[in-house]
Amino acid sequence: MEPKYTEKFEWMQNRLEELSEAVGQPDVMADVPKWQALLRERAQLEPAVNAWLDYQRLCAHLAEAQELCDDPDMGEMAKEECKQLAEQEKEAAERLKLFLLPQDPNDQRNVILEVRAGAGGDEASLFAALLLRMYMRYAERKGWQASVTSISDTELGGVKEAVVTITGRGAFSRLKFESGVHRIQRVPVTEAGGRIHTSTATVAVLPEAETVEVDIRQEDLRIDTYRASGHGGQYINRTDSAVRITHLPTGTVVTCQDEKSQLKNKEKAMKVLASRLYDLYRTQADSAYAENRRAQVGTGERNERIRTYNFPQGRVTDHRVGLTLYKIDAIVDGDLDEIIDALTVEDQAEKLKALG
Repeated sequence: MEPKYTEKFEWMQNRLEELSEAVGQPDVMADVPKWQALLRERAQLEPAVNAWLDYQRLCAHLAEAQELCDDPDMGEMAKEECKQLAEQEKEAAERLKLFLLPQDPNDQRNVILEVRAGAGGDEASLFAALLLRMYMRYAERKGWQASVTSISDTELGGVKEAVVTITGRGAFSRLKFESGVHRIQRVPVTEAGGRIHTSTATVAVLPEAETVEVDIRQEDLRIDTYRASGHGGQYINRTDSAVRITHLPTGTVVTCQDEKSQLKNKEKAMKVLASRLYDLYRTQADSAYAENRRAQVGTGERNERIRTYNFPQGRVTDHRVGLTLYKIDAIVDGDLDEIIDALTVEDQAEKLKALG
């Protein structure tokens, strides 16, 4: 391991010890935003430090075996062990480099996921409903909690727009590559002639912000209540439990009608609002993320797709990494790990090039 890398891991180890001591201090715990930030930093450092300690133990074992190579009785066995340990050390050193890559500070956050129908009329709405179910199933597979904050459905069972909160450690790190235009090719249920149609839906993945991280003044909000409604009676309510919150300075509008309680709907809507404002302020502060949210989803046109779901051929193709899998039924049922892993590896490879 090169000295410059060793110094970085030793700094991480010392920093982790400092953080572990700091988060238990009463004055730090009393400052909730600071305490939460330190906990997140500690959670990000722990895997790297644990891997570094494992690497050090491996190097120590290798050094012990090397000392025995000249022993007349143990030499041959020690040389064979040295060969195996040297290979393991090389592999471990390469894995360690991944921990030196620039980390997204939002990776461990929960997710606000938004799905909207794009080009294609009723079929686009049905596709949006399919994507919504796919992400709900993926969350279930990962042991995360998924909660629908707001949904606008259609008479055919499609979804015009839906907002979902997904709660689970590392949710954003796994789902952030899902942002963009998704394209579907299939024969719609509404097609009598059997022709294949191409439709789209857009997905935006935002890191959930803690309310304390965003300064939301009460005087900047307009809060309206109304009766929830929806096809099939699922969301129909006899009281004004649905909530619409408008952030006047930015024009951001959030609605929630999932709960029967007006208070719970307001709490959910405020979480979504905080996340949208956090994302907005984050993009404004960093020129590299300018127009980030619009860049995520484009205009929803067919030629902007990041992934295609082709039902006649049973394949799913992610165009960013050129990956094609012929297991469309499993994928739309939430089996997304192979695609997400490929996108993660590609992202890491690009960062490793920059690291040198």
